[in-house]
Amino acid sequence: MITIGVIGATGYAGYETVRLLLNHSEFTITTLVSKSFAGKKISTIYPNLAGVCDLVLEELNYDKILKKASCFIVALPHGTSQDVIATLYKAGKKIVDLSADYRYTNQALYETTYNVPHKYESILKKAVYGLPELFKENLTNCQLVANPGCYPTCSLLGLAPLIDSGLIDLTSIIIDAVSGVTGAGRKQDLMYQFNECTENFLAYKVASHRHTSEIEEKLSLLADENINVTFTPHLAPMKRGMMATIYSTLLKPITASDLYKVYNNYYQNEYFIRVKEHDQMVNTKQVVGSNFVDISVHVDSKTNKAIIVSAIDNIGKGASSQAIQNLNLMYGFDEKLGISQPGTYL
Repeated sequence: MITIGVIGATGYAGYETVRLLLNHSEFTITTLVSKSFAGKKISTIYPNLAGVCDLVLEELNYDKILKKASCFIVALPHGTSQDVIATLYKAGKKIVDLSADYRYTNQALYETTYNVPHKYESILKKAVYGLPELFKENLTNCQLVANPGCYPTCSLLGLAPLIDSGLIDLTSIIIDAVSGVTGAGRKQDLMYQFNECTENFLAYKVASHRHTSEIEEKLSLLADENINVTFTPHLAPMKRGMMATIYSTLLKPITASDLYKVYNNYYQNEYFIRVKEHDQMVNTKQVVGSNFVDISVHVDSKTNKAIIVSAIDNIGKGASSQAIQNLNLMYGFDEKLGISQPGTYL
């Protein structure tokens, strides 16, 4: 068994990582780190873990945790993660980072987007962007994986076949995306309180969401040219789940049936991506609690638009289960190990 630690174990993404790792045949959790709850059992914070995982949460003491685990999943806020990752990396540990601190190829773009200087340029250059369905060949035997953001995961996987096929005007991409409230973490901000978000639906950070630059950088890499997108996120009154509806202008007429074939061929070897027949729709209930990505493709012949709808679990494929998928590939395991189960639906 490979020893693993989770740093930031009591946030939603950290907790979900712990829950999934408990059923993994190759990893055993040996240390859990939490600044807020150090000294308490994780099962007192998440009582559903009682009798299953009663590990005591630790402070971030490198002398102790480096001896306890050979790899780490780090679920800390952006900016905070930088120094932690650098210390683990220099100690030779394998790492999956759930923050944005090592996602960008362009260091200046990261610094502008997050308004934080990056202090570890040499490590940043060695990090691999962990979207397995697009960059799998880079993940084997690497030391540091930067787990993608939830919105970029949902958007990039919805767009990649269109970019690859050359079917669309690359200047015409519009993404309307919706997330459940867990996407904000365990914040106490007024916006996420029950009375504010229940029976409500709102757009936020219009034309200014920080995931826009991550989406644009990776799309530009796929297209080998600069791409800008219009991206608008929305908050929905649900705990978890994410959907992106993507619009783009077609360069030539194509039927929905033929567009389905493009997507089905592109993802035919990807277990976690399910391309729906063109007369089927996706919804978040089908993917919540899983690592699956459901995609449906549509054509509006009147406006000459391709319309792609993709759905994921924002803290599953958008964070924790994708982190484990990446870790599986880093160690040469079957990428489905420990995360192959379908969603909970109910």
